[in-house]
Amino acid sequence: QVQLAESGGGLVQAGGSLRLSCEASEGTFSGYDMGWFRQVPGKEREFVAAIESWSGGSRYYTDSVKGRFVISRDVAKNTAYLQMIALRPEDTAVYYCAVHTRGNNYYYEPNYEYWGQGTQVTVSS
Repeated sequence: QVQLAESGGGLVQAGGSLRLSCEASEGTFSGYDMGWFRQVPGKEREFVAAIESWSGGSRYYTDSVKGRFVISRDVAKNTAYLQMIALRPEDTAVYYCAVHTRGNNYYYEPNYEYWGQGTQVTVSS
């Protein structure tokens, strides 16, 4: 069973940037569709971005991060990334990565498994 570990979170001022990493412990990472979600206390986990497994595969973003966040992957390193720029206080959340394992809807949380432990991103105003 694949295990995922997120890193790269931290405290940043509004307008700043961070790059989150999601490293997979094993498995055929090149075959995984990957996604990033985020959650704030008291709210449901929210889709952020996803990337299909194959080279040149589609990428998906929630509207609020389009133009600011970029999802990518490095197969050789078994790692997916979320590059975030122009951060806003409303981006503050715990960010999770997961493997998309079922269905064709990349925005739908139940279609994901093997969640990481999350990494905290805090954006100060």
